This record gives sequence, structure tokens and C-alpha cells, in this order.
Amino acid sequence: MGTRQGPRARDLGISIGELPSGPLDAITDVAGVRVGHTTLISGDGPLLVGRGPVRTGVTIIVPHDGPPSEAVYGGCHRLNGNGELTGLEWLRESGMLSSPISITNTHSVGVVRDAIVAASARGRVAGEVHWSLPVVGETYDGRLNDMDGQHVRPEHVFAALEAASGGPVEEGNVGGGTGMICHEFKGGIGTASRVVSESAGGFTVGALVQANHGRRERMAVDGVPVGRLIGIDQVPSAWDDAPTQQHGGSHPPGSGSIIVILATDAPLLPHQCERLAQRAGLGVARAGGAGEHSSGDMFLAFATGNRGLSADLEEAAPLTTRVDTLADRHMSDLFWAAIEATEEAILNAMLAAETMVGRDGRTAHALPQERLLEVLAAYRPTPGASV
Repeated sequence: MGTRQGPRARDLGISIGELPSGPLDAITDVAGVRVGHTTLISGDGPLLVGRGPVRTGVTIIVPHDGPPSEAVYGGCHRLNGNGELTGLEWLRESGMLSSPISITNTHSVGVVRDAIVAASARGRVAGEVHWSLPVVGETYDGRLNDMDGQHVRPEHVFAALEAASGGPVEEGNVGGGTGMICHEFKGGIGTASRVVSESAGGFTVGALVQANHGRRERMAVDGVPVGRLIGIDQVPSAWDDAPTQQHGGSHPPGSGSIIVILATDAPLLPHQCERLAQRAGLGVARAGGAGEHSSGDMFLAFATGNRGLSADLEEAAPLTTRVDTLADRHMSDLFWAAIEATEEAILNAMLAAETMVGRDGRTAHALPQERLLEVLAAYRPTPGASV
């Protein structure tokens, strides 16, 4: 019930779209971006609120390797708003991302937010006045986890921050994605990246998702209707006894949520980051997501192409700041990179995830890799054809 590192989509010969990936095929292909997880798995059997079973955690994305007071330009988009991503009002107002990004379960947003504030205060001079409006997102893991037990604690957030690093990113049943379900298979954390051509700047776009959404029959892999070909008659749905209680109401499969974080090293201004964030929704749609009424589909994009920015309100701030910007007419290549990276990150989340048994014996089954390859080969039988 732990993590499974590979094979990922490209390890299996599955190539999503047309653009090349970065060396790691991960959000950490954007220089300076770091990711850390704390994973909490304990207990089995019937739900006892406050005791378990526990299938949850927290994931942290640190947007750059500069000092904590440094900000980067960012923007956000809401596909459907039955969810939470804190700190967005200041992001919309200022165009600046001034904290790490955290992702957890629905009922642990508050404690994670407060822990990020506490971590920010740790490095300050005694008596120094400061403020923090952390960005914390969530998706619902109450299908498998004792979510009302609020098992994520400040020390788990601190540990994820301490563990944040560049390099390969753990995927699947890790961090905030531990108890998540995607297209009625086991879901979780996934990541991917794309690099645009040198003529378009050679920039990288990386995506990290917490995938907890989608109906089986709508799932697609690079245009192949995989969900209809690997139906619940072959792999049972994690929602077999649905409807269940989610966000206070009775909802069918597909009513979960997805958080998408996009990073790029292109020199984008805030309005361009917002435009990039919108394109994550097209990646979600290509994989079969629909932004349903009861889904929280929240996207954030940040750009590290301008450094040395500060969101602090210090009196010593310079009167003006010089920045670079990509001409809007060249944004389309980045849009497509975001779409492809998002779509593949969703698939990687499912490929990495292992079958998980949660509260009350509920089971989320892993996407069967061999069967997936059989379906893709049968659908595109031409020798040498890209899948």
C-alpha cells in the first residue's frame, strides 16, 4: 500500500502528445522547483473517527531556491469551484506567489495553512513584523481516509518542507495524494514536463497534479477511450457502493477534484500565468475530466523567469523593478506544453499508484498496466505507431 516508482507512462512506451519532456519528466525540470511529501498510512478496518484508518498526507511545492521572502509571478484559474485553494485573493491582486504551495485533504487545509505560517515565522528576526498568506489546496480523501480525524499535524508539514528537493518526484500513493481516487482507479500525485522548441524559447513547463476526479467511462489516454475498454466489469470501481457522502452531499463517481500546479522558467507576467493556468483544464479534459458540479478543479501557474521580486511591503523596496516578458504572440507553445504535461501527469499518478484498501474495507484498485498496454496496442495496431 506504499509508493510505486515506475514504470511511468514513457517507461511503458506511452507518449502523450507531440512535445518532448524534460530530463526528469517532472515539475522539477524547472530549475529551483522542489517537492516534498509526508505520507500517513496506518490502521485497517471500520472507521473510528480520530483513530483511523488513516490514508492521507501533505505535499509541498517550493517554487524557487531563493530566500523565503522572494516572490515569483503567478496566476490561477477555477474550472469548477467546489474546493479550496487558499491565498488566491492576494495572488489575483498582486500577481505574486509569495509562499510554498501545499496540497492535502479537505479537512486539513487549516492546519497546513497555519503550519506554513509558523514555518515562515521561524526564520524571522525576533520582533520583526511579517505576514503570510499561504497557498494550500485540497481534494477529498474521505472515501478511504478518516478525514474527519484531521490526522495531518504541523510536524508533518514541517517534515514535507524539510524533505522538499529537486530531482525525481515520488508519485501515486504519497503525500496529499495518498487517499485519492482517479477515474475510479487509485489516483494520487503525478507529474510531467514539456519543453518547447528553441525557436519558441526552449522553455520548460512542468505540471504536478493531485488527481482525485473523473468517471471510468470517460477516461482517455492520448485519445484512446481506455475507460470504456477497461470497464468496471474488469476492474471494480472504487465507488462500487456509491452514492457516498462527499462535501456534505450524496454524489456519484466522478465528483471528486483535481489540483494542478504548473511551473515554467519562461519570463511571464501575472496575466500570462493566469492564461497558462487556464490551459490545465484542457489537459484535464483530454484525460476525460469534466469539471463536474461537485468537483473542485483549481489550477495555479507560476513563472521563475523573473527573479529577485519581493511581495513584502518594506519601506526600502525600490521605486521600480525591471522585468522581462515573453511576447503574448509566443504563448501558444507554452499553452500546448501545459496541456500535454497536465494530461500525462494525471496518467502518471494512476500508473504509480498501488491498490489501496481504506476505511471500512473500501478498495481503490490500481490501473492495470499490462491491460492498459493491450488496449492501446489493439486500438493502434500499426507497427511503430505512437501511443
